Amino acid sequence: MTRFVVSIGMRYRVTRKIAASVHFNYGMVSGNDNTTEEVSRRYRNLSFRSTILELSVQFEPALMKETTGHRYRLKGVKGRRWLGINTYPLIGIGVFYFNPKAKYNGKWYALQPLGTEGQGEFPTRKKYSRFAVAIPVGIGFKYWYNTKWSFGIEYGIRKTFTDYIDDVSTTYVDEAFIRDAAGGANSDIAVELADRSEPVGPEDWKRTAPGAQRGDPTDPDTYMFAKIMIAYKFRMVKRRRRSRPKF
Repeated sequence: MTRFVVSIGMRYRVTRKIAASVHFNYGMVSGNDNTTEEVSRRYRNLSFRSTILELSVQFEPALMKETTGHRYRLKGVKGRRWLGINTYPLIGIGVFYFNPKAKYNGKWYALQPLGTEGQGEFPTRKKYSRFAVAIPVGIGFKYWYNTKWSFGIEYGIRKTFTDYIDDVSTTYVDEAFIRDAAGGANSDIAVELADRSEPVGPEDWKRTAPGAQRGDPTDPDTYMFAKIMIAYKFRMVKRRRRSRPKF
C-alpha cells in the first residue's frame, strides 16, 4: 500500500562523474490482506503498518554530464545551450528502524513484543530486532534550474535482511506458546492478532492449525521510496593564498 515519505539529505560531488550522498528518510509502510484477491492471503486476513526511520549513504555515478555547452544562458551568445540535466543509478547501504503494529478494537498494538509467531519460546525463533540493514538500489533524474537550485526525481528499492517488517515470516504456532511469549495482560491480545482468520463454526474459532504457513522466511522484505526532490547548491569557499607568488 502506498504511504508517505519525507527525506532530507546532502550530496557531495567526489569527482566530475561520481557523487556521494547521505539521506535521512522518515516514511510509513503498510499492508492488508483484504486488498488482494489471492485466496490464501484473504484467508490469512492479517494487516499492519510500520514507521520506517532510515539513515543511508548512496553512491551516484552520472550517466549524463551536468553541463553541456555554455555555463550560463547568455543572450546573443551562439553555440550549444547549457543543458543542466543528469541521470544516475544509485546504490548504497543504510540502517533503519521499524515497528510493525496492528489495529485491534480501535487501538494500535506493537507486534514485536507480543511474539505472534512464538518468538522467544523456541531456540530457532528468537525475538527479532527492530533495527536492520538495507541496500538501496535505484535510479534518479536531476535538472539544474539555475546555478543554485535543482529539481529531481528518485526511485529506490530497499533490499533488507529481515523478514519481519510486517511481523509475518514463518508458521502459526499453538496458542499456549503465544501466551507465554506475550505474557501478562497482553496474552489475549497476542492470540487475537496472531491469527485473524474468521471462525469456521461456533466451537472452532481458529481456522489455521499450528505449523501451517503464515509467511515465507526465504524471501526477506523489501520496501520502496519514490521522492520528488528540491536541492540548493552550496559553493565551497576557497582559501586565499597568504603569500605572494615568487616569480
